Amino acid sequence: MIERQLKIKPLLARKSFFLFGPRATGKSTLIRQQLADSATVIDLLNSRFYLRLSAAPHDLEAIIRAGSGKIIVIDEIQRIPELLNEVHRLIESERVTFLLTGSSARKLRRGRANLLAGRVWQAQMFPFIYRELERFDLDRYLLHGSLPAVYLSDYPEEELDAYVNTYLREEIMAEGLIRRLPPFSRFLKTIALANGEILNFAKLANDAQVPPSTVSEYVSLLQDTLVGHLLPAWTESKKRKALKTAKFYFFDPGVGNTLAEIRTIERNSNLYGKNFEQFICLELQAYLSYQRKKEQLTYWRTKNGQEVDFLLGTTTAIEVKASTRVSSRDMKGLRYLAEEHIFKNYLLVSQDPVPFQEGPVLCLHWKQFLTDLWENKFL
Repeated sequence: MIERQLKIKPLLARKSFFLFGPRATGKSTLIRQQLADSATVIDLLNSRFYLRLSAAPHDLEAIIRAGSGKIIVIDEIQRIPELLNEVHRLIESERVTFLLTGSSARKLRRGRANLLAGRVWQAQMFPFIYRELERFDLDRYLLHGSLPAVYLSDYPEEELDAYVNTYLREEIMAEGLIRRLPPFSRFLKTIALANGEILNFAKLANDAQVPPSTVSEYVSLLQDTLVGHLLPAWTESKKRKALKTAKFYFFDPGVGNTLAEIRTIERNSNLYGKNFEQFICLELQAYLSYQRKKEQLTYWRTKNGQEVDFLLGTTTAIEVKASTRVSSRDMKGLRYLAEEHIFKNYLLVSQDPVPFQEGPVLCLHWKQFLTDLWENKFL
């Protein structure tokens, strides 16, 4: 059993929660591990529950009364958005504590479902992170990612192919989220090749052979189904004009590589560096989410090309390099940002095993950085 960093019992002691996360990140396993002795689980992938509650949402109260759990888990809540009205009523009248899980927020957001504002907080589930794995293999992660079924498999490529096909078939087609699959499939490969880059809608549209408006809709679809997210730009710099366009990242490098039809990654390639940067990005996201930190994760790039990969609020600036030996030129973006006199910490995170300080910039090996991060040394 791999112990996850997300602890849901302490969260539910304070409030009911939505728990969102892409398919196969381990939500159901987490519930079994942490709530086995205290929860009644209503799985809407189970046809018995789905058919009954979709026909009669008010039967939820009877099902709850028949159970013995103090916490009520409704798995895949997006399948019956109408249930949220009953959830609302039971929170208010019966003080029931709910954990509402889902792998897509699209139906809830687009269908104007009752999102229980103020009554239910939100948590997020990620694939495995470095802190959770005793034998972490960085090269394996950069190629195959860390979805539990993939990372633990002897056949990761087969698992990833199955995952992508399941996503297209069940999440996209079965839910009727797009009209035609071939243009969307072309778009997926196109944006996978642009993973970690600043969004260029015109170029993506040209490469995928669809209108820019369709690209915008597809990007929103990836966000709503939680397989991709936007990294917003930090635009508060005064000395240099910053870009405002967001970057796009897939939630897992293995899924992005599979969609881009990438089967190998050379150690000294640009792709290796991009995926290493994505690794740090996803670790930062998981840290902020699991630790309930409210600082925003952003990036900074100027009109003249100066750039820093990640900013934690206005406290810590982080540049990421895959190099095993870093030099002064790798600190250029951090030095430009330091002229703004806003951030407290300037970090260069790499695979160089030798830590050192040069001016305002602290250079750390990525393992030490992640250890220090979880000890809250940078926020």
